Order: sequence, then C-alpha cells, then structure tokens
Amino acid sequence: MNKKDFDAKLKSLGISRQDFCDMTGLAYSSVANWKDESKPIPIWVDSWLENYAKAKTLDDVAKALEP
Repeated sequence: MNKKDFDAKLKSLGISRQDFCDMTGLAYSSVANWKDESKPIPIWVDSWLENYAKAKTLDDVAKALEP
C-alpha cells in the first residue's frame, strides 16, 4: 500500500488520519511521516483497514435490521 492508496482508503471509509491514529494508538506524526520508500506504511495497515470496512458494514446491517 502506498500513501495515495492509504489516504484514498481512509476517505472511502469516512475517517481521517487523526481518527485512524486514535483507533490504532499511533502517533499522528508517525502516520504523517509514512513515505512510499524511505518509511513505508506497515504491512498490517491494509488488513486493518479491510477489517474496519467489514466491521462498519456489519454495524450498518445490524442497525438496518433493528426493529
């Protein structure tokens, strides 16, 4: 995942970098310093975002099914 993909994924999920940092416990400065070559985005971030998207979808479905 590169920085452009990361930012696009955050936008599609409706969360900001600060939201991501708050949820993951990372310092904002660490995330802001991620670069494509010199300081790559950790490999776990992509799967974390995918799992967040799935959880958000399940929450939306559960809310839609509430009486």
